[in-house]
Amino acid sequence: MDKTQQPGQKERFIGLEWLRFALGLYIVIFHTLHTYPSISGWSHYVTDIGFFSTSTFFVLSGFLLTHVYLDGRRQLREPARSFWIKRFSNLYPIHIGSLVLAVSMSALIGYLAISPEDAGMSPRFVIYDVNNDLGQATPGALEHFMGNAELALNLVLNVGLLHAWNPYYLTFNPPSWSISALMGFYLVFPWIAPRLFRIRRVGRALALTNLLYLIPPLMVIAVTDFGMPETGILHRNPLIRLPEFVAGILLCVWYTRYRAAGGWLSVMQRLMLMVFVASCVVVAVWLLGQGHAWYYLLHNGLLLPAQLALILLATQWRTPESRRVRRLASRLGGASLPMFALHVPLFVIFTRVERVFAGDPTLCLSGFRACFDAAGDSSLMFYPLFLLLTVLFCVMFQEQFVLRVRNAMQRWLLPRAGSPSSHTEKVAR
Repeated sequence: MDKTQQPGQKERFIGLEWLRFALGLYIVIFHTLHTYPSISGWSHYVTDIGFFSTSTFFVLSGFLLTHVYLDGRRQLREPARSFWIKRFSNLYPIHIGSLVLAVSMSALIGYLAISPEDAGMSPRFVIYDVNNDLGQATPGALEHFMGNAELALNLVLNVGLLHAWNPYYLTFNPPSWSISALMGFYLVFPWIAPRLFRIRRVGRALALTNLLYLIPPLMVIAVTDFGMPETGILHRNPLIRLPEFVAGILLCVWYTRYRAAGGWLSVMQRLMLMVFVASCVVVAVWLLGQGHAWYYLLHNGLLLPAQLALILLATQWRTPESRRVRRLASRLGGASLPMFALHVPLFVIFTRVERVFAGDPTLCLSGFRACFDAAGDSSLMFYPLFLLLTVLFCVMFQEQFVLRVRNAMQRWLLPRAGSPSSHTEKVAR
């Protein structure tokens, strides 16, 4: 028990706050670093396994929700309806805010056409989701502009948080599919979590979950050419990705029993876990260069043990006595999901502004077209500034927009719920 924890209180996981922040930051790097030609020779080694971050986040969500929302009798501590409303009111402001920003930026950047590639940018533009060489063999074969019916359908899917179920392409704000998948997980949590907590042999259940998770990619490898819609289904279908969330629940079951028995990992055990996680990452980066099949296996199951080990390691981080440090960790951890959702439109804004300043910005005083035509190139030198500004913006977005909208939604949908949230519930949010 940490010094700051009182008897009967839920255990506080300061390490999981830092891990949430690190996962959010890495997904930003995953989607943006590769755009700089000057480092294209090696940047893929850093960004090749960006999917590790999203998968770990799904596992972590299952762990935290189980820790927070199951009571001493291992039952949901509140009605399922209340749980669903709280989870929805936490996700929806992030999703809608990022959707409006992404659509607005896509339309505006296409209109301004600051760089040559901007001319084709539009909310209608999508790329078919495949994991083969079609795009390299036939340039443009994967590019697609949605017609009116497709546009309307995908708007409905996005507004309804159902867009992760589209297996053909990602729309509007591509990374936000993870929010849609999370909502799918939350819908089944009140039913599966109490039942999973009754399992006696958790290790076997985790192994079985991992094996079941590997079946879909093995089937795709055996019978398809890594095209669509199978790639999109493996990538983001909530049912296919559900084993990650289930594994997080099971990890919490194991951890709860381990801690109840007085368990705490030794220094040597933690060191072994760190070596295991690092080794898995290195081997995964190498395997990704050995053929398309390895991507499917690594993306959907092979790295699950490493993700579980990483979360277990983070639980061992002792809570610091400094209130300022705890507050910083909580704020950065709380900004992780906005980082997942907002970084693409923020990167578009940052790089276009940077290009204008790299050209001749004084021309903007006489005419924007001449100013945009004189725009320069993005520079890796300013990339750390982008990361810093993204973190700061997402912290403010979470605290000044998401929390206010969430609280208003809960006051409207849960008129009798007015009790202050515990620290652990804030972690789950």
